[in-house]
Amino acid sequence: MKTFGRILTAMVTPFNDDFSVNYDAAATLAKYLVANGSDGLVVAGSTGESATLDKEEKLKLFSTVLDAVGDKATVIAGTGSNDTMASVKLTQEAEKLGVHGAMLVGPYYNKPPQEGFYQHFKTIADSTSLPLIIYNVPGRTSSNILPGTIARLAELKNIVAVKEASGNLEQVAEIVRTTPNEFMVYSGDDSLTLPILSVGGVGIISVAAHIVGNRMQEMITAFVSNNIAKAQAIQSELIPFFRLMFITTNPIPVKTAVNLIGQNGGTFRLPLIPPTSNELEQIKNYLHKINRI
Repeated sequence: MKTFGRILTAMVTPFNDDFSVNYDAAATLAKYLVANGSDGLVVAGSTGESATLDKEEKLKLFSTVLDAVGDKATVIAGTGSNDTMASVKLTQEAEKLGVHGAMLVGPYYNKPPQEGFYQHFKTIADSTSLPLIIYNVPGRTSSNILPGTIARLAELKNIVAVKEASGNLEQVAEIVRTTPNEFMVYSGDDSLTLPILSVGGVGIISVAAHIVGNRMQEMITAFVSNNIAKAQAIQSELIPFFRLMFITTNPIPVKTAVNLIGQNGGTFRLPLIPPTSNELEQIKNYLHKINRI
């Protein structure tokens, strides 16, 4: 697969009021996202509250979203964890379902050294033929996958991309510089989409695209068409919303926004909770401002 697309939305997982997964709502939301700016979906990532999903729920979500949009968009399974062998097994089972790729978060809590990162991802890559995205998010994992390690991993034939959420543009530029041209570097921060495109990134694995996916597509299209002024103007327009989506822990704001615009994002599983009244008011005010509610 040459590319997964420019905008991959890290999809929320809808829960019923009894906290069970609402698979029908997941299928409906997937269709909505693909019709509104998403080239692909990442299922059961951190925005999908993967930490509170069990293996069976994840597999059923992968299957549900594949059935709903797999012929129209790329479906990337979130199969990473801090347990290498558990990640191997889940990735292999996701592959059997027919997903288009898998995303593997850097091991959290364990805080492996760089060689530990390399061996973790290599072990998973050796166990599957799926194209794989490494997900570097030090703010959640407490450890940073360095550019040199990403460059080594990019030599493996089926490690084809990284979602870079370190917030360090110099680090992203170094990854672009030291990996093959076909290796895809995705922004992991909505607010850094345009800066990362400017240093050689290919797109964004997005939270905000749940709500502003079409506008983000316009921004990226303008950039790749060399209409830099238009891309900058859209980026400036969207920055307040990007910030709003992180006024508290992701995915609390975005799932709230999804519900407010009339889609069914459902409730949250503990330890996540609904937004405060102040947070809710801020989200409502912005959605009113952009005529979404």
